[in-house]
Amino acid sequence: MSYTTIFIDLDDTVYPASSGLWDAIRERIDLYMIDRVHIAPDIVTPLRKNLFSTYGTTMRGLVAEYQIDEQDYLDFVHNVPLADFISPNPLVRQALDLYSQRKVIFTNADTNHANRVLNILQLADCFDQIIDIRAIAPYCKPQPDAFRIALDHSGAKDPAKCVLVDDALFNVTAARELGFYTVQVGPKTSATEPHASIKSLAELPLVLDPNGQ
Repeated sequence: MSYTTIFIDLDDTVYPASSGLWDAIRERIDLYMIDRVHIAPDIVTPLRKNLFSTYGTTMRGLVAEYQIDEQDYLDFVHNVPLADFISPNPLVRQALDLYSQRKVIFTNADTNHANRVLNILQLADCFDQIIDIRAIAPYCKPQPDAFRIALDHSGAKDPAKCVLVDDALFNVTAARELGFYTVQVGPKTSATEPHASIKSLAELPLVLDPNGQ
């Protein structure tokens, strides 16, 4: 395949899901719902899951149903000691450095969190752009409009010349339906098939030719 742009998810993609970082963020989400939104602790977990499945992200659901302040939410839930969970992996950097194509972080988190993560991982200079949840508002992955906005922001008009690398199969499925070449990172949790699967971002050259062919 010939491609010009690689969109890469952030959390549980540029670092392994086994790090526990996303679990820590999820705990902060629950705490936010209890402390800031004053939701009863016994209904927080099922409510969070329902908001996520209905709106695509918990934040979008809390904005719609509880009129929370987005920035307050993002600052609160990402206030975790990243270095306790993630550290640089030279093999990931080596893999990314093989690609001269435009590389874009495409995340349902915000740019501040993305920059913090990339700086800890020593990968910030590997990427040409960050497209975050604020840039694709009012949408989020896996909504098709979120991908269309991301394409527009990146200047990559043709999804057939783009790659999405993501851990979430619902994001991979949506991207494939739009014409992206898709690579799923981590264990499969669905019968839906991406074009390729890898265990770690370091394995990307095994399934995606750096020469763009």
